[in-house]
Amino acid sequence: MDKIKALVLVEPGQTEIRDIDMPVLGESDVLLKISYVGFCGGDLNGYRGLFELQEYPNVLGHEVGATIVQTGAQVPAEFMPGMNVTVNPYQNCGHCLSCRKGRPNACQDNKTMGVRRPGAMTTFIAVPWQKLHTSANLSLRELALVEPLTVGFHAAARGRVATGEKVAVIGCGIVGMGALAASVNRGAEVIAIDIDDAKLTIARKTGAVHTINSTKVDLHEALMEITNGDGPDVIIEAVGNPATYRAAVDEVAYTGRVVYIGYAKKPVDYQTGTFVRKEIEILGSRNCLGEFPEVINYLESGRFPVDDVISRTVSLSDAGAALAEWSENPGPITKIMVKFGD
Repeated sequence: MDKIKALVLVEPGQTEIRDIDMPVLGESDVLLKISYVGFCGGDLNGYRGLFELQEYPNVLGHEVGATIVQTGAQVPAEFMPGMNVTVNPYQNCGHCLSCRKGRPNACQDNKTMGVRRPGAMTTFIAVPWQKLHTSANLSLRELALVEPLTVGFHAAARGRVATGEKVAVIGCGIVGMGALAASVNRGAEVIAIDIDDAKLTIARKTGAVHTINSTKVDLHEALMEITNGDGPDVIIEAVGNPATYRAAVDEVAYTGRVVYIGYAKKPVDYQTGTFVRKEIEILGSRNCLGEFPEVINYLESGRFPVDDVISRTVSLSDAGAALAEWSENPGPITKIMVKFGD
């Protein structure tokens, strides 16, 4: 069988370029030629040994921009060779309680590409046609941004962000940018919070009205000034740090809503009386549900600063080193793209 190259996360702190088998095309599958794959925060945490769901060894990657090269016999005619696509990377069991409730994004046995099954950081993959999303207008690089943005869009949906609300997003990585963009799209007045001024500049371009560098000003005082002493109606936490987990609860308005996307790497201590006194809602947000078309439409509008959020583009041969360097200095990086081919 023919072999292709892939980036494998062997164990925490170790990646290798390995030869793997060329995928076998099933009757309902589509063979994709990969052009771009983005590194996500989950890849970073898996590399650091901090992601509880990560399985080793595994081919990384689930943020995909690719082209159809072949289709199985049972694939609908609308999917044709030459079409550019992105991929929904989640695989749900179909029978757990979450799946039965119509929320497969929270499947109790979810298997995301690159986490609990082989990913897309290779030259060809085969996927069921039902997992494809197409766009005739987006570039392959833009298509590789769709999946991480859907995670942020889902968080805004979980928080029921509405027109006129003040929404604070803590963390302006790519998922936080998705939550920010979605909140702007929903008509909210958005406050972007980060510790990196360059990311806050991008947040402004994405539509944030206010920015706060929490290393330079007092977060509480800045939020009180912006919200006339009320606090934000919604706070979306996209960092995964005990300090920002607590800050979201402390700073949200009375009767407000907190949405957590990031996985906190250590236990979080709360003053639980704050939950009751404020009568706040605390919501988890996992993966995405039906947001792929919404995000594709948003990107097609041209309002997202694509060039600004892609911090670095590397080849497959340099991808492992780029992941290690990101781990050493994560602050300036919003998105690393791995480019395949010419």
